[in-house]
Amino acid sequence: MDPKQEFAYESLHLNYKFWLSDKGGKGIMGDGKWLILQKIEETGSLMAATEALGITYRKTWGDLKKIEEKLGFNLLEKTRGGKDGGQTVLTEKGKKLVQAFSLFHQRIEKDIKVAFDAFIEESEL
Repeated sequence: MDPKQEFAYESLHLNYKFWLSDKGGKGIMGDGKWLILQKIEETGSLMAATEALGITYRKTWGDLKKIEEKLGFNLLEKTRGGKDGGQTVLTEKGKKLVQAFSLFHQRIEKDIKVAFDAFIEESEL
């Protein structure tokens, strides 16, 4: 093989995403919304979360409302501004959903790493 065309397996990096969908395959929630919910929990504000992630407030608010409709429970508790400003926090069910998705990621990432390492080992000639 021409050295210029030799493939370096060490340079490979596996990318993947997870999402939840309904029985019809329509997406409900995935890594992106999980990240948004984590950032809301961290900042206490939907506005601050969208600004930090560089996404639009209006679309994000609509997306989160759709998730709530599909799941059948509220993810967020929102209070309007006043002298101290507004606040958006996760409901208890919202927190549990984020925690469960985080645990799911931790568990599956271990298995994915093992499978990817085996792929690299098995594919080298």
